[in-house]
Amino acid sequence: MQLLFLFEQVLNGLLAGAYYLLIALGLSLIFSLGGIVNLAHGGFYAIGAYLAVALAPTIGFGGAFVASPLLVALLGVAVERVFFRRFYRSDPILSLLLTFGLAMVIEQSLRMIFGAAPQPFSIPPALRGQIFMGDFIYPRYRLIIFAVAITAVLATWFVVYRTTFGRVVRAGVQNPDMVGALGISLQPYMTAIAALGIGLAGLAGVLLAPISGVHPAMGAEILTAAFVVVVIGGLGSFWGVIMASALVGVVRGVTIFFNPSWGEASMYLLMAIVLLVRPRGLLGERIMRFE
Repeated sequence: MQLLFLFEQVLNGLLAGAYYLLIALGLSLIFSLGGIVNLAHGGFYAIGAYLAVALAPTIGFGGAFVASPLLVALLGVAVERVFFRRFYRSDPILSLLLTFGLAMVIEQSLRMIFGAAPQPFSIPPALRGQIFMGDFIYPRYRLIIFAVAITAVLATWFVVYRTTFGRVVRAGVQNPDMVGALGISLQPYMTAIAALGIGLAGLAGVLLAPISGVHPAMGAEILTAAFVVVVIGGLGSFWGVIMASALVGVVRGVTIFFNPSWGEASMYLLMAIVLLVRPRGLLGERIMRFE
């Protein structure tokens, strides 16, 4: 029985790591290419959740699942064109201040539009129920979240590593001046990366809305954990962020098994240990524009 409980906690930890990953990947991609420290990323996650709440009564959960991330991605395009592109060549501290203010604007706007009280949003009836594997029982919807997150990450990997678009993006991360010398403008690629990264945050908001609650401060709550994953994995490293999210999930699950009150603290301790041993993170890459 204890072994089943440990397995459940590890699975819960990996699930938490999966939705941290959806947010952390966007953070890492946007910073790598544009140098933007996007503290508003959690706000876009919250917008995705609220859009799902608003759209689901009209077009159903399936429609909201598709439409919400796309709408958040379009919002990301607008934010990149109006705000982000003004700070690509600036000190990252300036973009940090900008996105901190943007995060506050998003949170207060959600509070004004929808109110401060949490919004009710339940798991669709078709996705409810339990999965039985012998003596082990696990909610079906949580496994669906895990599957969707893995699919989204694989799709992102394909775009970044198996397409011409991805090759230009990776070259732009390492040496943007050389890419510019070849006559390639990075502006449209930066816009697309912002849309992709912010859209992933919106997808995470839709997936988590039925189980984590929908309220104006939900973005700030998850953003810190996502930054921990990015720091542990290493800025600019796709695989580092994936490894860090899995590691954070396992450590969190095992810690909760032995001492539930230490669950959240364990990932911060893990971050401190990794930074002491390897300041760039597990697989952090050398990015010329920041060195």
